[in-house]
Amino acid sequence: MTQRLDYAHAAPDAMKALRGVSAYVAQCGLAAELIDLVYLRVSQINGCAYCIDLHSRDLLKRGVSVDKLVLAPAWREGGGLFDARERAALAWAEAVTKVGETQVPDADFAAAAAVFSAKELTDLTVAIGLMNTYNRLAISFRTVPAGAKLDAKG
Repeated sequence: MTQRLDYAHAAPDAMKALRGVSAYVAQCGLAAELIDLVYLRVSQINGCAYCIDLHSRDLLKRGVSVDKLVLAPAWREGGGLFDARERAALAWAEAVTKVGETQVPDADFAAAAAVFSAKELTDLTVAIGLMNTYNRLAISFRTVPAGAKLDAKG
């Protein structure tokens, strides 16, 4: 895969704005591991190799087990690997990311609202929207994942 263009170079002010949202999410009070898990799941849904690679590596650096990492796409069958907040966040991430299909059902909102405050749920939704934006940039312009770069070097 060859990168089509360097979007960060082409629109630095846009990337600065997105980094501002990312900085907000990082300090909003949600656990960093939870945010990275949601970023990973959104990226898996969208098929963003660059972001899957990035957030998998971030989760491994945070000490998340390989078992949990590989079961993220099938988290519903992951048993006790995922706690109640993680399960609610992953379900919410799926519904919000697939909004055109799901229209974000009331049951999904109720499940998320049962374990997240209004601020937390808003912040989680901002994080999901941010990752969807990053996924669209990376996929559209073919950003090469770090793992693919390492593999290409032999």
